[in-house]
Amino acid sequence: MVKITFLGAGSTVFAKNVLGDCMLTPALQDAHIALYDIDPQRLAESEMMLRNINKNSNENRATIVSYTDRKEALRDANYVVNAIQVGGYEPSTVIDFEVPKKYGLRQTIGDTLGIGGIFRALRTIPIMLDFAEDMEEVCPNAWFLNYTNPMVSLTTAMLRATKIKTIGLCHSVQACVPGLLGGLGMGTKGVQWKIAGINHMAWLLEITRNGQDLYPEIKKLALERPADHHDLVRYEIMKQFGYYVTESSEHNAEYLPYFIKSNYPELIQRFRIPLDEYPRRCVEQIKNWNRMKEELVHDANLQHQRSHEYASYIMEAMETDKPYKIGGSVMNTGLITNLPSNIAVEVPCLVDRSGVTPTYVGDLPPQLAALNQTNINVHLLTVEAALTLKKEHIYHAAMLDPHTSAELSIDDIRSLCDDLIEAHGHWMPTYK
Repeated sequence: MVKITFLGAGSTVFAKNVLGDCMLTPALQDAHIALYDIDPQRLAESEMMLRNINKNSNENRATIVSYTDRKEALRDANYVVNAIQVGGYEPSTVIDFEVPKKYGLRQTIGDTLGIGGIFRALRTIPIMLDFAEDMEEVCPNAWFLNYTNPMVSLTTAMLRATKIKTIGLCHSVQACVPGLLGGLGMGTKGVQWKIAGINHMAWLLEITRNGQDLYPEIKKLALERPADHHDLVRYEIMKQFGYYVTESSEHNAEYLPYFIKSNYPELIQRFRIPLDEYPRRCVEQIKNWNRMKEELVHDANLQHQRSHEYASYIMEAMETDKPYKIGGSVMNTGLITNLPSNIAVEVPCLVDRSGVTPTYVGDLPPQLAALNQTNINVHLLTVEAALTLKKEHIYHAAMLDPHTSAELSIDDIRSLCDDLIEAHGHWMPTYK
């Protein structure tokens, strides 16, 4: 019997997709599903929801158990899915957005790069290292499927500091080409593509239909498209650097120094940049949770259809030895030859019973490697801070961040970091 442990199982909607998918996958239908979360109410709600799916869509084949002991939840697991958010919306996300505002520093999402991404990583890496310590004791051969952001920093930390087999997974690779072509009125039939880079800043390197390069048509239609949509940042990146980037415009607006600038407020309107987008989403989700809870948790007739999340397909490929291709974040063991070797990169990977085999990409176009490097600098210094507990590396990460350094002086960056360390309190370890 396969054992699947879900850490952060109180993420009810995401647990529905990943674990509901597993229950609809023949090779996984009789799995032991172990649920763990530090919020007992959300844990109970997710268990109730999954039991309904198990009854209605899976003939009660899976065994579903909630655990309050994390180590027991992990014991003998074959697969561990990670979907935690350390500090939650309150207090931590609020702190990540409100404290920088006092310095005039604005953000959109704050979960990957920027000052918000740095501090989210610093809160999360110690917890993930605790997970790894438990796993090395009770399930050392399990695969760790990480969905938590910031993907590059967290996956890099796990791969560098632990023995656990880890892969980072994100929706942006699956969504990239269908979203791009759909927005331009182009279909996906007969389309092939190649994507590589780092998570949230991977690049659509090639896109063809029946062997014909689609980029000339894509660029022409993007220039002609009326500016009443929310992909303007990505179109501008493609216009200036030649390639389309995987993650959304609201994300990439804060990964670069060009778009959110206090001295040029007209850029916010021109590129339709949604400042404070992530806190707004959180507030809306919290407000709507009671309605969603009735639909998800208390619906005795709840059904599920298999989603496009990678997790169940990865497990299926490993259990059945039927190969499956994904885009995953793995250590750069010579895969992208003009990016550093000590960072997690996002590349095509083949999954089968032997595990995850990443694809050699070679050199990225030099301008794309350079853009990736501006983000990699921040991720590497953030990981260094987390692994050494040296405060100076927090300052270094923030000073190297493209958006933060474009807006603030060195003195203000150091002061902001000190304020954030103090504000997060026990959610972070002690730095020296």
